[in-house]
Amino acid sequence: MTAKEILETALEIVEGDRSSTHGEIRENHTNIARLWNAYLSSCLGELKASDVANMMELLKIARRRTGSLNRDDYVDGAGYAATAYECAEETEELLKIARRHQTEEIARSTGPVNK
Repeated sequence: MTAKEILETALEIVEGDRSSTHGEIRENHTNIARLWNAYLSSCLGELKASDVANMMELLKIARRRTGSLNRDDYVDGAGYAATAYECAEETEELLKIARRHQTEEIARSTGPVNK
């Protein structure tokens, strides 16, 4: 597919029946922005993979609010929720390993305690 064909396809989608599926474009994106702003205000530090999946789920929720009933928004939302869980679980496991390693390093560096 050429760049021109990609742009023509995008134009067809944007100008097509997408608004009947997802709602009026500005209203849809305003809802997404509100949800993402609320989510981001609760985050500290860098975003994690689970944050991205959560935000994509919020995008699907925003579309549900402004568009017509669209099965894909619910299926994708469930998929993003499951992905967020897997990412969060992996992050938690990595944090446990890092904490254990840090504790071992501290114990090695302080040496035995004499009484």
